[in-house]
Amino acid sequence: MRPPAPSLDVIAARNSAAAAAAAAAAAADAVAASNNSGSNMNASEDSRDSRSSSSTNSPVPADNEESDFFHVANDSQSSLGVVPNLQDMQVTDPECLPTVAALPSEILISIFSRISSPNELLNCMLTCKRWARNVVEILWHRPTCTSWQKHKSICATLGLERPYFTYTEFVKRLNLAALADKVNDGSVMPLAVCTRVERLTLTNCQNLTDSGLIPLVRSNPHLLALDISGDINITENSIVAIAENCHRLQGLNVSTCKQISNESMVQLAENCKFIKRLKLNDCEQLNDSAIVAFANNCPNILEIDLHQCSNIGNEPVTALLAKGQSLRELRLANCDLIDDGAFLSLPSNKIYEHLRILDLTSCTRLTDRAVERIIDVAPRLRNLVLAKCSNITDSAVYAIARLGKNLHYVHLGHCRHITDDAVKRLVQCCNRIRYIDLGCCTHLTDDSVIQLARLPKLKRIGLVKCSSITDESMYALAGANRHAQSRRNTPGNSSRRHEYHTGSLERVHLSYCTNLTLPSIIKLLNCCPKLTHLSLTGVPAFLRDDLETFCREAPPDFTEHQRAVFCVFSGQGVMGLRNYLNTQPEFAEYHLQQSSLFAPRRAVQINQDAAQGPHGTAPAPAPDMDGFDDVDGVEDDDMGDGSEIALDPGNFGGNDNPTNGINVSIPPPPPPPPHHLNMPFQLAHPVLPQHLVTPTIGATFTPPIQDGHNAGSSTSSTPGPSTAGQGLFTDQQSSGPSTAPMQGHINEEDEGGQS
Repeated sequence: MRPPAPSLDVIAARNSAAAAAAAAAAAADAVAASNNSGSNMNASEDSRDSRSSSSTNSPVPADNEESDFFHVANDSQSSLGVVPNLQDMQVTDPECLPTVAALPSEILISIFSRISSPNELLNCMLTCKRWARNVVEILWHRPTCTSWQKHKSICATLGLERPYFTYTEFVKRLNLAALADKVNDGSVMPLAVCTRVERLTLTNCQNLTDSGLIPLVRSNPHLLALDISGDINITENSIVAIAENCHRLQGLNVSTCKQISNESMVQLAENCKFIKRLKLNDCEQLNDSAIVAFANNCPNILEIDLHQCSNIGNEPVTALLAKGQSLRELRLANCDLIDDGAFLSLPSNKIYEHLRILDLTSCTRLTDRAVERIIDVAPRLRNLVLAKCSNITDSAVYAIARLGKNLHYVHLGHCRHITDDAVKRLVQCCNRIRYIDLGCCTHLTDDSVIQLARLPKLKRIGLVKCSSITDESMYALAGANRHAQSRRNTPGNSSRRHEYHTGSLERVHLSYCTNLTLPSIIKLLNCCPKLTHLSLTGVPAFLRDDLETFCREAPPDFTEHQRAVFCVFSGQGVMGLRNYLNTQPEFAEYHLQQSSLFAPRRAVQINQDAAQGPHGTAPAPAPDMDGFDDVDGVEDDDMGDGSEIALDPGNFGGNDNPTNGINVSIPPPPPPPPHHLNMPFQLAHPVLPQHLVTPTIGATFTPPIQDGHNAGSSTSSTPGPSTAGQGLFTDQQSSGPSTAPMQGHINEEDEGGQS
């Protein structure tokens, strides 16, 4: 191997040393020559004047003398910019260090913090002492307690009498949820030596008692978040210990801890005034006094979950809203004592702009008046859940429509009084809805689904037990994702707009929609490639033995009848079902029938000068330019910049833009009506019904056609089930606030048989 080249400092040092040795030898020769000649005076003068000479044989000056740098000739040594002597050119570093060894600790820590594997961090720690000092805190920041062997090793290291590092101060997060079924007081007590824990998770540790939790809490006054949900043996003694020691606490989850008293929670609220997130699910023993204490003492609460706190009345709800400075999420599912008074008594001059999520599942006493008041005081609601609020009617939905583009998620399952008119108004005003559940709204017909198909960002739709809908609704959903997009076909020319097909629906819930048939579902499957969940429980056309292969297993607690009608496809099951229906010869006739349902997708030329159709038929609505696909950059929290296209409520039945028109060359289904290429496009089928006609903004595009009805346009996606609202928000725990699963759990399909 070729040896590494010496550094510049080493080369300079060698040259300087050689020059100094030569100068010393020359000086010695000069002294000897002067002694032999006897001229001591001349030698003295030569020595005194040697610094003014340009000779490289000059002796080294004394340390206290100044170098006459500007008088030095420009030879090979003086051109380096220093006096060419050994002292000035000496290298102070004993060795040349590699680049990584010269990195400051801050950069090393930044590099190590990006390593996720504990084994790799351990290897870095064993490299050298300097690396070990920078890695050890990262490695012990959140020790991995995923097995009892690891737990034993961690406890043994923490218990060392003379450790090389102070491991007990490095631990900031502890999570024993993976070992929950066997965790007890003895498992937790060795961890009480840690003194700087900030986040402690002991979820579902049912064998844990106050004896194990209290020492851990007392030794960690810096605790910020504590999750003891499901720890049924924890009592008020632990809550008192938390109140006395953890004054900086910001998050607390005590769901299902039924031995906690109201008095201890009041003390906690008075001592821990920085609480921001509070989950009290299934704490049925708590009453108004505990919740009012949090409202009075913790003004910075962001989220509070009171799911199944059945003793909570109106006063805590009013206090939380009126006194909270930044309340974002309020979940009151199954708090059936709450009525209109909780919201009608709010201050009339205050608006709660921070409120984004409100869950009122099964608050059966609420009426339209409460919903109207909620919309008045919280105009920026994003997620609204009114599932099983059976008293609300179309008037409440008209009020919800005032949320406009802010509304992304709405759950109206079991609101049996809602009609098509309310759904049309909602679609007309709120074109950013991602998820909508209308399960068990039995008055709804195909007209509602055809309008819902126009939502450009729709990802999930729940229609369980909407028994009036037919295949027409499925064709509308299947054809709802045809969009036109500009393509540059010549330099600087983007007038050509091409239609492309991209289904955005991810979850569709159609259980007990008994009028649906195979052809329409096949079309839906083929037009929605992102579909990951399709529920068809109780649909006769799908109760076939050959389709059971792709169906999910029924839950073990289902009855024999429920198992017989259970039909839910998820994940790979949806893909397998699609492939099976597309490849088996017995279904080929359904594909042939569908060829005439939609016009072929071809390039469409925009004609800005064309006028509206001669018979007054309005072209199909233009898609929302803000919602073409999932990568449009609009987040759930985005309230928009006003660039989206909203339908005009006042002109919902006509086109108020006479300049819009299109030139198309699309052969309609037989028999083809006469039309000219230079005339605006007219539908080959009968004129669209008035309730399907919407105004056009900008350009118009060719809609899919089925039986003379416009299939609508839609874009976007988000999963979600049908008849109730658990897990409807992102970071839900298993104890989430609602009555039925929202993330593909089975009970949603079975509501028809149980309700």
